[in-house]
Amino acid sequence: MDSYLKNVTTSLLLIITGLLCCHWASATTSKSSGQLSTWLTTTEDDGQAGVRYIPELSLAQQLSAPYQLSAEMALTAQWYSEFTEWDYTDDSLTVAAYRLWARFSSPQYEIRGGLQKISFGSATLLRPLMWFDTVDPRDPLQLTEGVYGLLGRYFFLNNANIWAWVLYGNDAPRGWEVLPTDKSKVEFGGRIQLPLLSGELGISYDHRTVDPGGLSTHTTPALQSTFPEDRIGLDGKFDIGVGIWFEGTVVSQDVEELNLDYQRLFTVGTDYTFNIGNGLHLLGEHFENVASEKVFSSGERYAISALSADYPLGILDTVTTIVYYNWDEGDWSPFVSWQRSYDQWQIHVSAFSNPDEPLLQDDNSTTSNFAGTGIQLVLVFNYSSR
Repeated sequence: MDSYLKNVTTSLLLIITGLLCCHWASATTSKSSGQLSTWLTTTEDDGQAGVRYIPELSLAQQLSAPYQLSAEMALTAQWYSEFTEWDYTDDSLTVAAYRLWARFSSPQYEIRGGLQKISFGSATLLRPLMWFDTVDPRDPLQLTEGVYGLLGRYFFLNNANIWAWVLYGNDAPRGWEVLPTDKSKVEFGGRIQLPLLSGELGISYDHRTVDPGGLSTHTTPALQSTFPEDRIGLDGKFDIGVGIWFEGTVVSQDVEELNLDYQRLFTVGTDYTFNIGNGLHLLGEHFENVASEKVFSSGERYAISALSADYPLGILDTVTTIVYYNWDEGDWSPFVSWQRSYDQWQIHVSAFSNPDEPLLQDDNSTTSNFAGTGIQLVLVFNYSSR
């Protein structure tokens, strides 16, 4: 039944896209673009080589002023091969929808339905509000799977805005989630973002039904039935000469088998660009995750700090360094990359050293989800035509 409804949703979006193409062909603004990338990653013992192609079609039809109907369709076709000590071990070929949505909008509001990216918050390297995406700041392509749902946003004239979403059919863990969502249940929530002093303040809420499916981890016992989960987020970002921000989430899970019903995730950060050479940008964040019996009591805690520095060597070249430190395990995860950008081409060369278990949960990315010590080469070609 769930796959049937998802297929119906996909079919409806394809029909809308087709109508935009055919019925309004003479007045529709269209844009086709795409990204072709290839990569090679090697560590002490293992490696991976792959190719990914993401074609994208964007369409827009101006209705009676000021309304507009638009759509975006993108696919991802990916092949990669894994090897150990240069001996072939396995390969994978996947073709799937990457973005597939239609939108009705005016200058002050929009309603967007389909497979889309939903992302918000103030943090950069360690994001407690990574509720619906899995973007890794070290990923040169900044890719993430989307979620199926309906998103509405209203923008006030003073730059305040309100979000509301209803999601359905999504069962992959996202962000810091360990247990998946019950894809047969509706997930819903919203966000209010307000201007405040020299910055902005955001308050977010989300409700989902967790489907453990008997899954157990080193921190979670085997659970047999679904249970509700509520998340409340608070974030703010301000400019006081230096940039400062905070971002936090409180997670409540109503399940008898868990002794720790609450989880608190919190990040504080700052950044500044120094007038050194072409401009040295430094950014630092500190993140803490606490699981406890009561919402504000002490409990099981771990902390991660992160520091990034990026420096433009010239018009074409940029060097970036990101270092994570896990205070409980004493593990360092340094990462350094050089990027050269042309009009359509990009070259990324990176070196990294990570623990055997990746620090960030990003199982969907083949260009950032790496363990151990190694190097990576990524070539990217972007094109766009109207």
